[in-house]
Formats: sequence, structure tokens, C-alpha cells
Amino acid sequence: MGFNLFKKKSPEKKKQGNNIFSRLKTGLSKTRKVLTTDINELFSPGKAIDEALFEELEEILISSDLGIDVTMEMMESIKQKAKKLSDSEELKQVLKNELIGLFPNNPITNNLDAANELQITKPHVIMVVGVNGTGKTTTLGKLAMKFTSKGQKVLIAAADTFRAAAIEQVEIWANRSDASIVKHKEGADPAAVAYDSVEAALARNIDIVLIDTAGRLHTQKNLMEELKKIKRSINKKLPGAPHEVLMVLDATTGQNAISQANLFNEAVGLTQIALTKLDGTAKGGIVAAIAGTMKLPIKYIGVGEQIADLQEFDPKRFINALFD
Repeated sequence: MGFNLFKKKSPEKKKQGNNIFSRLKTGLSKTRKVLTTDINELFSPGKAIDEALFEELEEILISSDLGIDVTMEMMESIKQKAKKLSDSEELKQVLKNELIGLFPNNPITNNLDAANELQITKPHVIMVVGVNGTGKTTTLGKLAMKFTSKGQKVLIAAADTFRAAAIEQVEIWANRSDASIVKHKEGADPAAVAYDSVEAALARNIDIVLIDTAGRLHTQKNLMEELKKIKRSINKKLPGAPHEVLMVLDATTGQNAISQANLFNEAVGLTQIALTKLDGTAKGGIVAAIAGTMKLPIKYIGVGEQIADLQEFDPKRFINALFD
């Protein structure tokens, strides 16, 4: 049976969508305040499309943390399309389309429910990586709550054995979300925790396994080698797993987030990005910068403290929330 992508939304779905959009706009208020003021002034009615406008737009995009390379590439495209335009309002729509075009295909844009999508492989193993302080474990916990609220059986692997506090934090989230947990003592081999977790998931008919990992060890090299070992042990128990390697990045770190992502990508091959703390920065352009530079789908964005503030990323909704 095929999906009807154009069927009318139920009032409940429409209300839910409006609520998500409202939370997104609120969460992006710092970026909106800076960006929309400058953009609206730049594209005011009757303003000429000339080199001065392009220079001003370029400056706005770079200052929003879009990045120099991404901005320059986009400006070339905008200038070409602007030749056919006479009104600056039309140019604003071109800008929105260019920004949306930076994002690789995201599963959510295909109108497929993420919960159904995860049933392709069971258990569906998601390895969550990132440096300490990005909100990695909190994001993992919120995901556990989202999945269990949809009736899915979730198991969390406490594979950050470097810190006792990390294991305790995962336990709290497991209890809150009604998820199972596999943990060893502090200082145990994280790869063994990951292996045992997948083994337990297979035995217990678990739908989703979320694997928490360390965000800091004595040296960067040690951390990367440990992550590689975890990934190998997961694959040894369940060939093809992990099915996703989700990296959690802190939006407030700006362009440094791209450097972090490159490092982790080289080590374990990232498949998705979650970008947190967007409510804490006026430079929301980093979302587009990461998508345009890394060529990886941004799966989730965090725009606040609440569970509902961790949203599945929709490029159109994101850009509309910035401009509308």
C-alpha cells in the first residue's frame, strides 16, 4: 500500500505541526532577531538589486556563521539568478531556496514517519558520539523518550565508562524513558558494553539500541581508537550495525563544530548530525554551514530544554522559521 503524500492533514496533525513550528521560532529567536532585521531591511520594497546589496548580503551571511566558502558559493548562484529579477522581494525567495538547497535529503522531508523508518532493521542500532558538553547524553535520553512514547522498545548502552557520572546520567534517562539499560562498572571496556548491549537487544526483541560513548579521554587519539573499537564490536555481534552514527554538536561553538565533526567522521564515518543549543546562539547559520560543508543529513536540532524541543530537522520548516 503506497503513501498518499497529498492527503489532507487531520486537525490534530495540523495543530501538532503548528506547535512544533511555534517552538522552533521561539528557540531560534536570537538568530531571527539579528537575521530578519538585517534581511528585511536589505530586501525592503523598491531597493535596487546591485553590487552594494550583494556585498551587504554576503556580510550578513558570513556573520550568521554560514562560513566563507559556503557563502561565496551561494553568492555566485544568487548573482546568476538575480539577473532575471527586477525586485528585491523576489531575491529574498531566491535566498531562501538557496539555503534550503544546502541540505542533503533528510528522511523527514520524504513524509515518512521516522518510527516506521527505523523498523527496516531490528534492532536498529544508533551509536551516539560527540565531545563532552555538547548535550550528547541528554540528546540520547530525549531520543529514548521519543521512541518509547511511540511504543518502541529501547535499550541504552552505557558505554561511556570513563566517568561514573556518565553511567549515572544514562541510568536516570533509562528510568525516565522506561528503557532498558546495559551497564558495566566504571573503567570497564566500552566495546564490551556495546557488544553486550546488542546481544541483550537481540535476546529481548528490542527495537532500538542507543549507544552512549565517551566524549573525552586522556588524548584525542585514544578517544578515536576507542570509538573505532566500539564500532567493530557492534558489527561483530550484528553485521551491518551500527546502522547510524549520530554526532551531537553544540551550535554555540560555531565553526569549531565543523572541525569536530571532520575529526569524528574520519574515525567512525558519521551518518547523521544532531545540533543542540540553537536557542543559545544568534548565529543559526551554522546549521546550513554544517550541512553544506559536511554533506551529511542533519537529523535533529535542539531549540530548548524540553523533550519537545529536540525536533526532527526539516530544512523548509527551519528556513521558514528564520525568515517568517
